Amino acid sequence: MRPLGRGLLAATLLLAPGIALNSAGNLRSAGSAVFPATLHVERFSPSDLELGGELAGLPAGATRYIGRDALLALPQASYTVTGDPNFAGPTQISGVLLEELIRHLGAAPDSDLMVAICADQYHSNYPRAYIAAHHPLLVLTVNGKPPAGWPKDAEGHGSNMGPYMISHHNFTPSFKILSHEDEPQIPWGVVPIELRDEKAVFGAIAPRGPHAAESAVQSGYRIAQQNCFRCHNMGREGGQKSGHPWPVLSAWATTSPEYFAAYVHHPRAKNPHAQMPDNPGYDVATVRALVAYFQTFSPQGTEKP
Repeated sequence: MRPLGRGLLAATLLLAPGIALNSAGNLRSAGSAVFPATLHVERFSPSDLELGGELAGLPAGATRYIGRDALLALPQASYTVTGDPNFAGPTQISGVLLEELIRHLGAAPDSDLMVAICADQYHSNYPRAYIAAHHPLLVLTVNGKPPAGWPKDAEGHGSNMGPYMISHHNFTPSFKILSHEDEPQIPWGVVPIELRDEKAVFGAIAPRGPHAAESAVQSGYRIAQQNCFRCHNMGREGGQKSGHPWPVLSAWATTSPEYFAAYVHHPRAKNPHAQMPDNPGYDVATVRALVAYFQTFSPQGTEKP
């Protein structure tokens, strides 16, 4: 499980000139190359970063690869990060800002969401608003070392955090919904990255039925986008780390809201093998919003009372 703590990432950032979103907030600049010479149709090295989704000029779902050396040749950002739960203390990291990577790759016009997928099927979603607010970094070196020299995972499992991970410069929450505050998306063990259509991806978990527009349901929807969707899937969309897809969560919320609330707060109290982090800070209103949201996916929730 990726650390989901809310410690702020204090940093001193050294940016290459010209790295920023454009005034419209788009992730792709007019000068993006459609077929960068550094993209390959097959993997040449285990350290190649897999790319998929919707790249300009390629069929949807096409896969390409970019080598580590090509990534290191892009404009680099470096900073010392503190408070990141992936590291034991202040750590020097460097790499490529996601907006710079997107510009280089040449995203299709509707590709306004980057999805980082880990080897264990944990997903981190980066909408363009998140990228504009937090400038996440694809980490290439840690304390000047490649992935083979990186520290192991902070949870003590001895897992390698490569081949890629994502961190931030000076993360400050940009929104708060009830008692859920914007959280840093800091996955490690990232294998592929996909460029996707945000409306299509989040549309898979849009609330349904006559209660969809209710305030509590919409609040639950926004919380679920950032939190639940990382490990739980709806069909092909979302993470599959947990093994409990959206219909299962809906069934829990509908048949036993009390069980659902207890699981959200302290998962291992209900299942000792659960890898989901506790959410003890979610107050009654926040859990009720999640319950109301997930109930819209049940037959009862899609029918008028």
